Amino acid sequence: MTGSTEHSTTPAARCEGSVDRAPAAPRLWTVDEHLADVLAAVAPLPAIELGLLDAQGCRLDEDVVADGDLPAFDNSSMDGYALRTADTDGATEAYPSVLSVVGDIAAGAGELPKVGPGQAARIMTGAPLPPGAQAVAPVEWTDGGTGTGAAADAMTAAVADEEVRVLRPVAEGAHIRRRGSDVAAGTTVLEAGTRLGPTQLGLLAAIGRATVKVRPRPRVVVLSTGSELVQPGEPVEPGQIADSNSFTLTAAAQEAGAIAYRVGAVPDDADRLRAVLEDQLGRADLIVTSGGVSVGAYDVVKEVFESYGGVDFRRLRMQPGKPQGFGRIGGEAAVPLLALPGNPVSAYISFELFVRPVIRTMLGAPDVHRPVVRALCPSALRSPAGRRQFLRGRYSAADGTVEPVGGVDSHLVGALARSNCLITVPEDVTELPAGGEVDVVLLDS
Repeated sequence: MTGSTEHSTTPAARCEGSVDRAPAAPRLWTVDEHLADVLAAVAPLPAIELGLLDAQGCRLDEDVVADGDLPAFDNSSMDGYALRTADTDGATEAYPSVLSVVGDIAAGAGELPKVGPGQAARIMTGAPLPPGAQAVAPVEWTDGGTGTGAAADAMTAAVADEEVRVLRPVAEGAHIRRRGSDVAAGTTVLEAGTRLGPTQLGLLAAIGRATVKVRPRPRVVVLSTGSELVQPGEPVEPGQIADSNSFTLTAAAQEAGAIAYRVGAVPDDADRLRAVLEDQLGRADLIVTSGGVSVGAYDVVKEVFESYGGVDFRRLRMQPGKPQGFGRIGGEAAVPLLALPGNPVSAYISFELFVRPVIRTMLGAPDVHRPVVRALCPSALRSPAGRRQFLRGRYSAADGTVEPVGGVDSHLVGALARSNCLITVPEDVTELPAGGEVDVVLLDS
């Protein structure tokens, strides 16, 4: 072994010149670092073709171009009489124009009578304009074929003597919906990225589209963890609380644009939690949990999630909501998972800051984040050093002010329900004097 270059591995050699050091403190992430890390791991869902009603709430992945004109033909916008305008020149109630009625035209009619000089055709709203006609006289501008003066605003069942009296002049083109006046063939009627609501779906149907290519709404599975949780409406024994988080977070996911499935409360049992997760993975694009992310002695969430690998539990420089978990579970088809704190206010604020942007990103929405405005706060505020604090507040757009609602505790759901915004106090601010400016995250926009 003479001349060997091997290094000594004895304890004495390893410790030579070393000093004892305490274990490094866990990293504290900023809110922005955690959010950036989360969003970097998700993307818009792949586009699919859906039927119109299934596509409601989704965003288009294509420009939609009209193949034909809308309306597809000239048609009447009123119940009345299709006629030639020259035949009504000078018409009055005392000296009406008397025209021969050559036929009736209902909506959907195929074979149309021709209107010549001195003639008219009864026509219903939406019915195609017959050849020769230049305008439509509303029924109330005529005697309705009764020969007894001005008619009511409904067509009569029969035409007396096959004549109609028109009581005033009718201008050319009056009460006619011209072909292509709404949408011309070749026009882009909806652009990629458009969110499909009732009116957009109606337009797609009107131009003859039965399906459309969209970014689908993400399927979000929501579950709460904790053996202390009971369902609303069930008896609450000492030490138990009603599960409110799963309702809050499911509703918030739906409001953000997701298809949300509420699983409810899962007790602190590793096997049970694992079984629920395995059961839900098949229908989830995203899983959101609340509870079990702190350092509690009985928390099994970390144990279960870490057994999948790829889930990181971290602490953030924020209040409330310091403990957070994020990663993927489920093997090759890994599903993103966000594990939120169990306190109701912490869970909701964490959803708004982190989960909602993930849902909006999966939707392909341009507005990933809630709007933020500057506002004056008449009340003095205090905040812990080194943490970004999110206070519940009531924002008034009328005067640009915001007032805190309730205290800072993370269990105050009554105050949360009265809030319409989050007041943000930066990490480097510990005191804000009355009348100072703050950033306000608007929750009802």
